[in-house]
Formats: sequence, structure tokens, C-alpha cells
Amino acid sequence: MHIPKSIYCLYIFILQTAPLANTKNACYTETIKKHWRCPLCPVPKEAAAAEIASITANIDALKADLKAKKAELKSIDKEIIRIEAKKVKAETKAAESAKKAEAEDVLKKLLASGVSADDILAKLK
Repeated sequence: MHIPKSIYCLYIFILQTAPLANTKNACYTETIKKHWRCPLCPVPKEAAAAEIASITANIDALKADLKAKKAELKSIDKEIIRIEAKKVKAETKAAESAKKAEAEDVLKKLLASGVSADDILAKLK
């Protein structure tokens, strides 16, 4: 037997608001404080539209937040690349100055040991 949806919804509503017995056997009716809606009934269009609008606004806010974070990440990546290039340049400069200092020490030792400047130039060529 098929029960029409409207009767089924009414039956569920009646069950939810049926009198309940308390400890003194007096009857009272439970008050439903929130709006009751049958799970089988379609969602009202206004409620669905409001929920869709809310979700859409949330998605838009999240997209804007993502865009801002991507821009921040891009600027941080550029800063990292700039700092790494600066570090490589400083390391190269330090290595060159160390080589120059070592060459000067070797030259001073050779001159101190009595090797002439002409012999040193001949060895360098």
C-alpha cells in the first residue's frame, strides 16, 4: 500500500509532538523549538538559494585568500632567489680574496728565501 507523502509527513510530525508521560503520569506535549521539516519533503527554494549563496560567498572568500597567499609566496620565492644569489656572490668574492692572500704569502716566502723576482715571474708564465 502506498502512503502519500503529505500523510507520511503529517504522521512523522504527529509522532514527534506526541504526548509524553512524566514521572507523575501527567501528559504534556514536547515543544519543537526549531522549524520542523520532513526529510522526504523537498527543501524550500528560499532556503536552498540562501544556502547556495552562503557557500558561494565562502568559496569566493577562500579564493581571495588563496590568491593573496599565492602572491605572498611568489614574493617570498623572489626574495629567497635574491638572497641565494647574494650568498653565491659573497662566497665567490671570499674565495678569490683567499686565493689572493695565499698567493701573496707564497710570494713573500719565496722572496724571503732568496729567490729573485725574475725567477718568480718566469715560474708564473
